[in-house]
Amino acid sequence: MEHTQESLGRLIAAQKEYFAGGKTLDVSFRLEMLQKLREAVISHEAAFTLALGKDLSRAPQEAYLTDIGPLLAEIGEAKKGLRKWARPETHFSGLACFPSLLTKVYKMPYGTCLIISPFNFPVLLSLGVLTAAIAGGNTAVLKVSAKAPASAEAIAALIADTFPPEYVTVVRGGHDTADLLLAERFDKIFYTGSPRVAKHVMAEAAKNLTPVGLELGGETGNWCIVRKDADLKDAARKIAFMKILNAGQVCININQVAAEESIAEKLTEELVKVIGKQLGEAPQENPEYPRLITRAAYEKCAAEAEKYRDRIVCGGAGNEEACRYAPTVIYPVDIEEEIVNHELFCPLLPVVPYAEEKEEEFLRTVSSREHGLALYVFTKDKAWARRVMQRMQYGGGCVNEVCLHLMVKGVPFGGTGHSGMGAYHGIWGFREFTHPSTVLWGSTRFNLPLREHPYTDKKLKILKSVEK
Repeated sequence: MEHTQESLGRLIAAQKEYFAGGKTLDVSFRLEMLQKLREAVISHEAAFTLALGKDLSRAPQEAYLTDIGPLLAEIGEAKKGLRKWARPETHFSGLACFPSLLTKVYKMPYGTCLIISPFNFPVLLSLGVLTAAIAGGNTAVLKVSAKAPASAEAIAALIADTFPPEYVTVVRGGHDTADLLLAERFDKIFYTGSPRVAKHVMAEAAKNLTPVGLELGGETGNWCIVRKDADLKDAARKIAFMKILNAGQVCININQVAAEESIAEKLTEELVKVIGKQLGEAPQENPEYPRLITRAAYEKCAAEAEKYRDRIVCGGAGNEEACRYAPTVIYPVDIEEEIVNHELFCPLLPVVPYAEEKEEEFLRTVSSREHGLALYVFTKDKAWARRVMQRMQYGGGCVNEVCLHLMVKGVPFGGTGHSGMGAYHGIWGFREFTHPSTVLWGSTRFNLPLREHPYTDKKLKILKSVEK
């Protein structure tokens, strides 16, 4: 269906009217909708698996591991916690407000939300955000990525089978359609994607002062730091898994590895071994290995690899027809080189050696760049790891592990600066899609005239005594 400004305007007007009717304010209604969403995801699991295979060449196990399974967990967490999350908070107003001593904080939905989702995890990063919007009591327009057409079709079919369009609907199309949507007045916008497009989303949202949530990858990518005391076999195994996952098209992926120079070469050797063990001698021919999303993405990856051809220690080959490019380790790379100064979003992995005595200088350099969505460190020195993780600016991360912080229930997921703003998952998603409204319940009895004219020294003395 081709959309126009008029057709989208009617769609959004219908959602605003539905929201104004108050039906979504009922927590029982939201729980019913979350249950319907859960049942729909289960019944459409085969369709999602097939679609992810078509769009990204995902193996069924990886489709469940990264998209379907986490989505079901997200819905389950929202169902379990929603009544508690949505319950109004009660606060003591304080003696300064006497005799009105009771204040409530209500968790109010924003209204009609626009969710713009990406191609790399098209099911999780669309319906997972929708879960938070539903839990918050909103209606939603879901703009799915045109780069993953099979997944977009599967998501649209699920939503059409499950919800009326005035409550939740899917809009398909490219950048032109997204711009038509951004020209409309929403009550909340949540965008997942690149910092470059996020600036445009924010600029359009600013015209109506619409609040936004942004989940971005980070302009200069996510660092992984491996110290000389790390377990290199363990680190290499986990780093390789992370880089192989979805062919590097992951917002929390390792963009580049920094390794203390005495172990940097040994680490690269371990990486070469484990990549070969997992994918064989020609990963680009392995049907279990995901593809890059478009021919343009493949060509960009291949062209960047060519610039460093003389330093490729494994990989560096691709299957252009299948859009598969082998995981490619590049060593050594200087911290100032171009490849470690922008987000890669592909299976290239530069390894940057650094001198132990210049570790603090290296950390200052990383800190001076745009904040990543993730930070990973491998070391046996817990005190050092704790200090680094508490001083750097990043979205989230792991010590001696990769990506699993994304799977932990009850904790936020989100970035800072060029890696985003706001956070979601579980209660944090509920908070992202609700506004806390403070309401003081006034008393009509025993009101003292302390705040009223005429002012006197006696009144001032009393006010100062109760406000201490």
